[in-house]
Formats: sequence, C-alpha cells, structure tokens
Amino acid sequence: MTSFDSAKDLVLVAGATGGVGQLVVGKLLEKGLKVRVLTRNAAKAEEMFNQKVEIVVGDIRQPATLPPAMPGVTHIINCTGTTAFPSARWEFDQSPNLIEWGIIFLNPKSSEAKAKNSPAKIDAEGVSNLVAAAPQNLKRFIFVSSCGILRKNQFPFSILNGFGVLDAKQKGEESIINSGLPYTIIRPGRLIDGPYTSYDLNTLLKAKTGGKYGVVIGTGDTLSGDASRIDVANACVECLFQPSSSRKIFEIVNQGQRPPVIDWETLFSGIE
Repeated sequence: MTSFDSAKDLVLVAGATGGVGQLVVGKLLEKGLKVRVLTRNAAKAEEMFNQKVEIVVGDIRQPATLPPAMPGVTHIINCTGTTAFPSARWEFDQSPNLIEWGIIFLNPKSSEAKAKNSPAKIDAEGVSNLVAAAPQNLKRFIFVSSCGILRKNQFPFSILNGFGVLDAKQKGEESIINSGLPYTIIRPGRLIDGPYTSYDLNTLLKAKTGGKYGVVIGTGDTLSGDASRIDVANACVECLFQPSSSRKIFEIVNQGQRPPVIDWETLFSGIE
C-alpha cells in the first residue's frame, strides 16, 4: 500500500472555499504539502489562500471542466456540498415565488429539475463526475459524506433526507467504492464550529476546536451527534498518512473528554 510522499505528491481539494474545505487546505499547507484547488470562483480562492495554492477553475457538475485539474494529482479530497433543504444556494433558474416555494416543499422532487446546485447535482452527479475524471493511479480519494446514510428511515435522518441529501451522498459513496480507486469515506455528524464565512489563511492556520470534546470514530453508521468542522478537516488530512484508513468508511463525532493530543493513528487503526 503506497504511503504519502510529501515531496512528490499533489493533493487536489474540491470544495476548497467551503467550511470544511477551507480548513482542509489550511491543514495541508501547515504540513508543507502541495495543494491544488478546484473552484468555480478563482478570485475568491485567490483572496482566501493568498497565492499559497495552485488554482484551477472547474465545476464538478460539468465533466468537461475537470481534466485540466488532474495532471500530477495523487490524492483528491472532496469537500463539496450544498444545503440539505432548498435555498438560494440551490441556484434555481429563477427565484421561486411564494406559491412555487410551497410546491417545492410539498413535492420535494419538483425542486430537482429546477435547481442547478441541489444535492442530486452535487453529491451524486458531481461526485461521480469527479471520480470518472480522477487519474487511474490515484493513491486516495477522500469524500466527506454524512452520518445517517444507512438510517434514512430513522429520526432525525428521515427529516434531514426530506429533499434527498442522504440519498445523493449515498450515490456519491457508491460511485467511489465501485470505481476501484483507493478511498476513505468520512461520515461526520452535524457540523459545528467555523468557518462560516471566508477566512484568510492566517486564521485558518490558527483555527482550534472551541469545545472540549474528544474525537470518536465508528463504523456501520451507528454514531450520532455533532462533529467539529476542524476535526473533520483534520481527519481528511491525517488519513493521508495512515495506510490503515484506506478503503474504509467511518463516522466521526465529538464526544467525551478531549485529550491534549488527538491520536489519529490509534483512531484509524481501530476501524474494521
């Protein structure tokens, strides 16, 4: 199993300007790793990362835009996502009026055809497009998914999945698993902690978990609770260095007393 070579390897981060993605990029840079970001908004990425990363403009919803991002890439961390419920981030062709919003909430499937940035477009189709474009010799594809994938009929996940976000993430997971690429799928609980807006790089590198809770990792989609974006981002980066995390799916939440240092090697080695 190939280990991470920080001198030669190149990490592509999709969703780099989002909450978890910003922290992932910051953590990669803190470790001195080479980073390329895939973004729809180059100006935003340039302002956020201050020329510390290579920037490629592309959109996981548009397969033709992805190949230019792939040369030399050895690892992909996919932090893309959208809101679980219809919002302006779904990018409707035109803003729904009050009656149309009512129809959308009464008939969730009616929103999919009208929205360009729904979970179906991002978490299912987009992830599948990114997998298809990935180099065949990729060392790892890391995907930030969600707790509840296997509990969609149970509360509160049945509510969360009202507009199909867990269905879409499950399809994304399946496209990764079926690709034959080495992968790590991380299923966080309800995301907490910043960043909630665009942070500058110095802030990212200083980000610390505000809470006092430890990190708990489980398998089989049995955990529930909150998960710090900071710890989720750390998990994305730390698993690059842990061969035991390859071809594994695990949940992550924050529970219990937090130790002085999170022992990621021990956490990952316990994944079955």
